[in-house]
Amino acid sequence: MIEIRNVEKVFGTTRAVDKLSLKIRRGEVFGLLGKNGAGKTTTIKMLTLQLKPTAGEIFFDGQPVRGNEIAVKSALGLVPQHLNFDQDLTVEENLELHARLHHLPKIERRERIDDLLNFVELAHVRKSFVRELSGGMKRRLLIVRALIHRPKILFLDEPTVALDPQVRRKIWELVRSLKSRGITIVLTTHYIEEAEFLCDRVAILNCGKLVALDTVENLCVGRTLEETFIALTK
Repeated sequence: MIEIRNVEKVFGTTRAVDKLSLKIRRGEVFGLLGKNGAGKTTTIKMLTLQLKPTAGEIFFDGQPVRGNEIAVKSALGLVPQHLNFDQDLTVEENLELHARLHHLPKIERRERIDDLLNFVELAHVRKSFVRELSGGMKRRLLIVRALIHRPKILFLDEPTVALDPQVRRKIWELVRSLKSRGITIVLTTHYIEEAEFLCDRVAILNCGKLVALDTVENLCVGRTLEETFIALTK
């Protein structure tokens, strides 16, 4: 689904991503782990076309991103770390606006909004202003907004940050439901147990370099994923 070949990103004298190469398979939950400054966010921004690589190539479905930006963007959904709704609009109005930006026809917009709000159990707050929602509801709404145009790939950047454990578990179950629908998911997280619970494979970055890439099971042989992470990112 996604292939990164020798990608680098340099900001002045800082090499944020250093010759990164990896493949993300169709239908998997793929985790990006690393300490602050490891290159996770920069990698996500390049994969979602918010930044251009300094060097290297990125491919989606075998096609290079360069020259196919519009088609690639239409296949991506992004759930950012920070909430960026229009607080003066209702839940439904926020989704309506986003659906229009993706040029969904009126009937399809209505059906899509209804289906997704039911899916994440937010139909009862569709007329509420976003500012009135709880933190967990806002996180679920971010996921709904990212799914409105039926993306093939969903990027989740710290999807459960600042949520309590009970709400975090609800988000985890939602992610698993999305995987069962065939959506490829790329996840960044600081919660090791989140990656352990959700991810099929995990890439560990340190100082912009890939230091490990394997299934959670293989990375956990003889020790926990947290112990592996600590040993590789000292």
